[in-house]
Amino acid sequence: MTLRITVAAPFRHTRKNALRRNELVYYYALDRKWMSTDQAAVLLKRAEEAGLVRQESGVYTILFDPATETIPIGFRPGSAVFEASDPAQELIGRIMKARNIPETDVVAEMNRVIREQFGGNLLPPAALVLLAKKYAVPYEDLRDALIAAVKKG
Repeated sequence: MTLRITVAAPFRHTRKNALRRNELVYYYALDRKWMSTDQAAVLLKRAEEAGLVRQESGVYTILFDPATETIPIGFRPGSAVFEASDPAQELIGRIMKARNIPETDVVAEMNRVIREQFGGNLLPPAALVLLAKKYAVPYEDLRDALIAAVKKG
């Protein structure tokens, strides 16, 4: 996951678990020249929303062990790190991959679960979690994002 690698890079490079906002922006925009300062601010916001970092008083603490991420030689993050990911779409992708079926089949089965088992009274992210459990597809890392998406929607 590129966002996770991008977030881990400055913490791993400095061997610290907490960095000030200006240190992170400097690392991304000036030291590595990966992005502009505005893009670095967007990246930090996305990382916080994704639960990768926590910010208190301008200090960002990484919430996972950066040593677990391998940063490839010549790594440069793409534009995808600035785009909010859809956790439901991610889960659909995982189910597709696990069952080796097209997306339309996963969505059709999700709709059948909603309609036939819950009389239309279930939200799609919840139906996807039920399918993930049914097919032993890991979804735990997406749970918070799925709950947040349900609350927003």
